[in-house]
Amino acid sequence: QVQLVESGGGSVQAGGSLSLSCAASKPIFTLRRMGWYRQAPGKQREMVATITSGGNTDYADSVKGRFSISRDNAGRTVYLQMNSLTPTDTAVYYCNSQTFSGRASWGQGTQVTVSS
Repeated sequence: QVQLVESGGGSVQAGGSLSLSCAASKPIFTLRRMGWYRQAPGKQREMVATITSGGNTDYADSVKGRFSISRDNAGRTVYLQMNSLTPTDTAVYYCNSQTFSGRASWGQGTQVTVSS
């Protein structure tokens, strides 16, 4: 089991930026994929951005061009830079990891609130 601890988030006005960090208990290069998901009230959890051990990234269409996922290969941290935020980005954001054996782990979540 991989422990994940998120930090960052908070409240911002529309058009602003926020940055999230996720610290993993294992080196990132040992994990198949890490990513960020979000869940808004009354909605299902959805993928926001992922990054594989090879460095390939994937983004939800709704955040392409605004969000950027990156990682610290020398360490155990994945980042999500969020720019041009809109109220529709308001949600609890969760860090996720997946091992090469397919086991998934989740962080506790961090709230992002964007006001208009």
